[in-house]
Amino acid sequence: MENRINIQQVEPAAYQAMFGLEKYLSTSKLDPILLELIKMRASQINGCAFCLNMHSIDARKIGETEQRLYLLNAWRETTLFTEREEVVLALTEQVTLIGNHVSDEIYDRAAGLFSEQELAQIIMAIVTINAWNRIAITSKLMVG
Repeated sequence: MENRINIQQVEPAAYQAMFGLEKYLSTSKLDPILLELIKMRASQINGCAFCLNMHSIDARKIGETEQRLYLLNAWRETTLFTEREEVVLALTEQVTLIGNHVSDEIYDRAAGLFSEQELAQIIMAIVTINAWNRIAITSKLMVG
């Protein structure tokens, strides 16, 4: 498999705008592990090998366990994730698979566990990784 277009090279301003979203998220008050779980779960759903590779490395660097990473796609079947993490994972799935819409139940649970600012940041994190997944998959960014 070969890379297709290198958008970063062809349209650097577009990439800088995407990096701006990443910078915003890195300055948020959200738990960095939570951000990596969002990135990993959306990337699993989207089948983005490039992002899965990058974010599994990043998650381990900040203390995420191998066990939780291995079981992330089956998070409902474990007791390894906190209530807040479970709600964020459910919201990540629904936003990523937006054609099925975001249920009031999941949104209301998230709104009950997070401040409005945190919820806005979570939504932006989900939207941002989905955009990165689409860029990486479409342009066939290679792992490594």
